[in-house]
Amino acid sequence: MIREPAVAGQFYPASAAQLEAMIKTMIDEEAAKEETIGLLLPHAGYPYSGPVAGATLSRLKFKGTFIIIGPNHTGRGKPFSIMTEGAWKTPLGKVEIDAELAKQILAGSKYLQEDSGAHQYEHSIEVQLPFLQHFQRDIKLVPIILSYGPADIYKEIGQELAAAIKKAQRGVVIIASSDMSHYEPHEVAQKKDHQAIEAMLALDEDELLRRVEKQNISMCGYAPATCLIAAAKALGATRAELVKYQTSGDTTGDRSAVVGYAGIIFMGMSPLVKLAHQTVETYTKEGKVPRPPAELTPEMKARAGVFVSIHKHGELRGCIGTFEPTQRNVAEEVIANAISSATRDPRFPPITPDELADLEINVDVLTRPEPVKGEEELDAKKYGVIVECGWRRGLLLPDLEGVDSVKQQIDICCLKGGISPDEAKKLYRFEVKRYK
Repeated sequence: MIREPAVAGQFYPASAAQLEAMIKTMIDEEAAKEETIGLLLPHAGYPYSGPVAGATLSRLKFKGTFIIIGPNHTGRGKPFSIMTEGAWKTPLGKVEIDAELAKQILAGSKYLQEDSGAHQYEHSIEVQLPFLQHFQRDIKLVPIILSYGPADIYKEIGQELAAAIKKAQRGVVIIASSDMSHYEPHEVAQKKDHQAIEAMLALDEDELLRRVEKQNISMCGYAPATCLIAAAKALGATRAELVKYQTSGDTTGDRSAVVGYAGIIFMGMSPLVKLAHQTVETYTKEGKVPRPPAELTPEMKARAGVFVSIHKHGELRGCIGTFEPTQRNVAEEVIANAISSATRDPRFPPITPDELADLEINVDVLTRPEPVKGEEELDAKKYGVIVECGWRRGLLLPDLEGVDSVKQQIDICCLKGGISPDEAKKLYRFEVKRYK
């Protein structure tokens, strides 16, 4: 079966040339690519939600197959439907269904049923395809539509998807297609949507559903999002990032009744954090310093200051780093500072092997510190601070729990550096990219 486009010429241009030209204005060719387990993408007309979808997909390291889960706007077809054969047509060509994976999913599912009726006029999957085709023409698709049902069904379908992906042992990305609040004033939509976004970033599908119901958030794809989170966690997701959020009011200028759009990526453990974990484990068990990976990921190749923070049961267990680079690359910086954080933080005894299973590790990669004229150029959430007086220096990372003001940052830095409040001092700021 060839599924013909239902909303070409409405949600996006029907002309291939015009469609490509529009998509090019909405993507970031320079964006760093991420190994991604899944994404939340909006599905409105491209002038409204396209910038969010484009920015989010620009971060994706592409794989061969996309499982796209959409809500049912039409009321047609089976409640939980999957197509396992055929192709979907767009102005940019055909996208073949990954029949092998789709049939594996169907065979292992209690709830999904073979059905094309739910897909015939549904736009939530279709609008994702031209964006995907722009980046890679030879992708394959597994289309799934979820109607209303108990939360346990959504989560179980997510588990079933994860099991099929593990069995397939090849590159698959899951996309949950959803817009956020519908036809609320801009400020109301933003407030409600960020409640739902917080739950998704915490990888908490139950909290997402609670907030959708309690806050009356008109998020049409909460079922696909719930399914995605359950699947992503089963596939090893440990973190999520909001890439972009906006409302239709940002496009039209009319903020009286808007629709919200969010782009979120769901990822596994960062390669830098994985390296830090491996380093702490190897050094703690064997007393050996591991070598950097044979192939460095892009974030490992640069030179930068790095802090490695270790927590156990939510409490700090070690944190040591370098203001500026001391090693040949970030990978070597992580290895050196992971060992120091685990064994040489003077506030704590060295980590023992029986603690390894309980540790959480973050890696902060610092930008080069820059001098500032005064406190007005600082921001406790955005910038870390270095306070310097002669040879004495104190540093504090940004966005730390319990540190809400620049004054607190400076006071803590002075305490750490042994600098009294009335001494003349220099201030520096830096930013960090935090890997979890």
